[in-house]
Amino acid sequence: MSVDYRFEAQGRKPATAVIVLALWAVLLAAHVWLDAAPIVLALVGLFTLPALYDFCANPRSGLSLDATHLRWHAGRQTAQIALSEIDHLRFDTRLDLSVRLSVVRPSGVKIRVPYAATPPVDVIEQAAKDAGLRTQRHHFSLMG
Repeated sequence: MSVDYRFEAQGRKPATAVIVLALWAVLLAAHVWLDAAPIVLALVGLFTLPALYDFCANPRSGLSLDATHLRWHAGRQTAQIALSEIDHLRFDTRLDLSVRLSVVRPSGVKIRVPYAATPPVDVIEQAAKDAGLRTQRHHFSLMG
């Protein structure tokens, strides 16, 4: 069966801007009304910089699956692997309920797909099955 699946994502999300602005508003309010120490507020504000960078830089990521290859890109990282070199796809559900995708080769070597390039699990799992790939799900393992 022929399959042509594509997933694209970007770093610029409206929720990111809303959350960062809300946190900055809380920090400003703490400074004005609670007389919080500026150094403490600045240290807390530093934790918003990665989200602010993602919003401004808008990094693109994605994954595509066709009849011959699985490809992904995230930031500057790109990869391509032929379907004939894939034993199965492994989906690991973590304790925070995020799902990590790994490509397992016949030799047992795992290649981790970047989280930003991982599509919704049910969709990619069905596309993989349509392409003739085996899939495995592993829930809440601390190792691996």
